[in-house]
Amino acid sequence: MEHFLAISDLSSDEVQDLLDLAIKLKKEYFKKGNKPLFEGKVLGMIFQKPSLRTRVSFDMAMRHMGGDALYLSPAEIGLGKRESIADVARVLSGYVHGLMARVFEHEHVLELAKWSDVPVVNGLSDYNHPCQGMADALTIQEKFGKKKGLNVAFVGDGNNVAVSLMHVSAKLGWNFTLASPEGYDLNPKAIEVAKKIAEKTGRGGVTPPLLRFIRDPHEAVKGAHVIYTDTWTSMGQEEETARRGKVFPPYQVNAQLVSEADKDVIVMHCLPAHRNHELTDEVADGPHSVIFPQAHNRLHAQKAILARLFGVA
Repeated sequence: MEHFLAISDLSSDEVQDLLDLAIKLKKEYFKKGNKPLFEGKVLGMIFQKPSLRTRVSFDMAMRHMGGDALYLSPAEIGLGKRESIADVARVLSGYVHGLMARVFEHEHVLELAKWSDVPVVNGLSDYNHPCQGMADALTIQEKFGKKKGLNVAFVGDGNNVAVSLMHVSAKLGWNFTLASPEGYDLNPKAIEVAKKIAEKTGRGGVTPPLLRFIRDPHEAVKGAHVIYTDTWTSMGQEEETARRGKVFPPYQVNAQLVSEADKDVIVMHCLPAHRNHELTDEVADGPHSVIFPQAHNRLHAQKAILARLFGVA
């Protein structure tokens, strides 16, 4: 694995390998602490968009395993503005051992990877959020094991988080349903990629995972083992807040919607949550919620990603 830019770039076996390693590193951390496999390694962290979980989880992943991390703010780099992305990549490649970039445009992280001599991790782009998708998959497998045929329902905006959840579901043989209002559907390119993944996953006599794209959230959660939602208005869409606030209320994940799913359903949210908008307090803090273990799993999933990229595990 040269870079980590999209879950769709990996085989199903590679995805599962990362999850298995994440579980191993998590157990090791809580038992006696991680071995200093990243000793002498520094991760450069480029941020166009601010984040609590992405910054802290990558920083602590490096520290827990004996390495270090360097935060680079938008003002310090001005990626593609103050200096070309190609030049930034080539300069930083001589200073650090890996790059993580949290960007607005997916093309920016692809350009970084093209010119970088060190591994590049996509910490989020407008197209996808693969680190979140791996943490989500880790959380789901911790609850249900390596079962195929789980029903994963994403309720709300067909955004970058939904793309990575759809792709990891297809890789691992889970059925994926998106319930979204008209005009807020998933990227058509991402859907085509998911269909190809599902076909491949279904070879050799295995039932291919189902992909459904519907409007009705109640239909989406029937038999669901996972209900996932995200903010109705993502960073950079603030001017759409009022309009979205009128469209999305029927897609709120509340106690009634959760009661229509499987009795052992887990409720997920990548955070930050706008409580009592897309997700009620009752659900977020209720018995089905795994939103905080899910957030903590960013740390462990990313340790595995970095370990494979650095070639130390």
